Amino acid sequence: MIRLLLIGLLVPGIAWAADDLVQRAQGLFKPIPEQPPALKGNAITPERLELGKMLYFDPRLSRSWLISCNTCHNVGTAGVDMVETSIGHGWQRGPRNSPTVLNAVFNIAQFWDGRAADLKEQAKGPIQAGVEMSNSPERVVATLQSMPGYVAAFEKAFPKEAEPVSFDNMARAIEAFEATLLTPNAPFDKFLRGEQKALSAEEKRGLALFMDKGCAACHNGINVGGNGYYPFGVVEKPGAELLPPEDEGRFKVTQTATDKYVFRAPPLRNVVLTPPYFHTGQVWDLRQAVAIMGTTQLGSDLSDAEVDAIVTFFGTLTGSQPQVEYPLLPPITDKTPLPEYEVAAEAETGH
Repeated sequence: MIRLLLIGLLVPGIAWAADDLVQRAQGLFKPIPEQPPALKGNAITPERLELGKMLYFDPRLSRSWLISCNTCHNVGTAGVDMVETSIGHGWQRGPRNSPTVLNAVFNIAQFWDGRAADLKEQAKGPIQAGVEMSNSPERVVATLQSMPGYVAAFEKAFPKEAEPVSFDNMARAIEAFEATLLTPNAPFDKFLRGEQKALSAEEKRGLALFMDKGCAACHNGINVGGNGYYPFGVVEKPGAELLPPEDEGRFKVTQTATDKYVFRAPPLRNVVLTPPYFHTGQVWDLRQAVAIMGTTQLGSDLSDAEVDAIVTFFGTLTGSQPQVEYPLLPPITDKTPLPEYEVAAEAETGH
């Protein structure tokens, strides 16, 4: 006991008893499960899951036939596209950084401003956005109905419906697939389950600092974030490159004055794999991102050693990445609407 107390005194940020650190973490965070949660009104059947995977990777859902869900949320790169803001129809650049699709089913809502209640609603947005996939529900349905392979897949996935091929069922199938894109068994998950040796001493110090400094006030829960909305710049407003004045965040959704420049706290699962950071995608260095959050959100100038420890802890949030086999997609027919490449009128959208 004396030895543990001395460790706590000599190394700030480490709880004096190892069990205390585990118990405190367990009160704030939850491990990622092996299986996806139940979806409201959407059973994850094998047929629906397979159809959703096909649709997720099919660029023909876009007007140009160049952009799929996977383009901006690449499952091979931790569910992101690793650019500041995504490139959409006609080489238009979106206004916000694309958040990861991995573990997104656990977020309180989807998009940075939370305007989509769930993954099904989210799936419909980029397809219709002029700056992204620039398509319409009618054209999407016509495209899917033109391919016998898709018609058969929809009938298997939605066997009790009179018209299985629909825009809504497309979104339900994509939601079912995306809900399975989980990253369990991160070292932090093992630690939360009581495996003390899952984290090193420096990783534990980073975890303790993450909680003690106040980071966990916004970044908590199963996704270490993604479950609440907070103003960017609680203590000190960042510069216009990080907080563009024209993007008022959640205010656009709620029209509530207090929601100006309020955004959903990004989930930090797999964060070391998903640069660049913030809704503008302007920061590529995770250490810099942590330091910025310290000053803007906490009013704390974190030391280099503290930043290093927190970033070291972030490495423990990387879980087992989903192994997804690229699907074979149904061939087109002479009834399939052909691709269109003209630049569509810009739509006010973004992640």
